[in-house]
Amino acid sequence: MNNEQPNYPYEPEFSIKQLLLDRGKDVKYVFQFKKSMALVLVIAAILGFLFAWTWPYTYTAKLTFVIDDAKSSGGGGGLSSIASQFGFNLDGIGGASGVLAGDNVQELLKSQRLMKGTLLTPYDSTGNFSLADQYAKVYKLNKKWLKYSPDGKIIRFPVGLKSYSRIQDSLLHEMSTMILGGEFGISKTDKKLSFFEVNTTMRDERLAELFCVRVIKQGTDFFIKTKTGRLRDNVNRLQHRADSIGVILNHKTFAAAAGNQALLDINPAYTSANAAVDIRERDKIVLSTIFTETVKNLEASKTMLAQETPTVQIVDEPELPLKKNRMKYSATMLLFMIGFGAVYGIFLIATRKKEEA
Repeated sequence: MNNEQPNYPYEPEFSIKQLLLDRGKDVKYVFQFKKSMALVLVIAAILGFLFAWTWPYTYTAKLTFVIDDAKSSGGGGGLSSIASQFGFNLDGIGGASGVLAGDNVQELLKSQRLMKGTLLTPYDSTGNFSLADQYAKVYKLNKKWLKYSPDGKIIRFPVGLKSYSRIQDSLLHEMSTMILGGEFGISKTDKKLSFFEVNTTMRDERLAELFCVRVIKQGTDFFIKTKTGRLRDNVNRLQHRADSIGVILNHKTFAAAAGNQALLDINPAYTSANAAVDIRERDKIVLSTIFTETVKNLEASKTMLAQETPTVQIVDEPELPLKKNRMKYSATMLLFMIGFGAVYGIFLIATRKKEEA
């Protein structure tokens, strides 16, 4: 019977002290190559300087707006005020709901629909060159996308087209994704208030300004249209009905007046003539009553529409010249030196351990 124990590889006990000592030895070993390390750091600093120097400038446009929605702001009333003192947000109780409620406005402005709608607005006074064309030009995407062009020409995004090709839609989606990836942001300045701040950072100053302003215009139109769409349709229907009844009532009024004038010259023995006049008067009275009620309902609907329509008020607009952003030379050089120095040090340590092995 074999009582010999199998030979397992020996694993030393883990020690933080020993780990620190080993790392200290690695650092001492790296410092033996002071001249080569200094050369690496100098090269890294030069590369960091060149990187910061060649990196394009960006411009930041900032816009602040406030939404005054009296209907939704009344939700919760005193309960919301009391709860807010204890850190709770009860704005959704009793107030507006759905896609336009509360903080959902931030997600609305970052939607692909509004991004594409803003990109397809005019960039210059001619109206033919869109923000999408300028964005593709500034970021040199128009040349990159030549391989997707069916005719080998630069893909354009004309303003006002009812429909765009599949390639154009795909490229618009790509531009929107790039913008949402870090060039556009919206935040609330205070959770208890309805103030929102929009920031747009792009490589073209005018493009950043126009995009910042236009995206709010797109969002405002969509916001109000969605919020008041049903009431606005109701007002339009009532207005059309009131106009139609008014025209018919005018005809009936003239016909009744003409019948009364003709009745004066007719022999009173003819009762049929009196009956015709009475019918016209009756129709006029009925139409007049319907017209009065329709106008009353129309004015009530207009009042309700005015109460339900939220107000989006621009507080601060971006003004030229915009804030100019550039990479700081010192910070970029320092990052390059740390990165290159760490990589070179790891390379030296790995090379030593390989030689020892």
